[in-house]
Amino acid sequence: MAISYKEAPDDDADLAEINTTPLVDVMLVLLIIFLITIPVINTSVAVRLPREANQLQQTLPGTVVISVDAAGASYWFDARLSDAQSLRDKLQQTAAQTPQPEVHIRGDARADFEAVARVLSAAQQAGIARIGFVTEAPENGH
Repeated sequence: MAISYKEAPDDDADLAEINTTPLVDVMLVLLIIFLITIPVINTSVAVRLPREANQLQQTLPGTVVISVDAAGASYWFDARLSDAQSLRDKLQQTAAQTPQPEVHIRGDARADFEAVARVLSAAQQAGIARIGFVTEAPENGH
């Protein structure tokens, strides 16, 4: 009985290929890090936005002026409105006119936003097509 030995396979021939899996893993991690940090970098850029001067408009005789004082009370021209229903009634009468007049809202700078928003909402619900806000020009003239 004879013993036969086979030659051992050459182990060096199997290592001829480079294992790229760790390289791909590292690249994917770097890609994810860059995707997360790029939006943060872009939003931190200081930008000076353009300014637009208000254009003066002539008030027509049919224009309705609604004022809101610092306490939140509403005025139809110079007459104080007792409640929100009277404002809605007047706005519905205005919306029914042909041609429909513009509504200008004069809100006091110290007034709560909710009071001005109620007037704006009532005008929108009544169907007023043209609503504007009356402002003052800045003190420095810009």
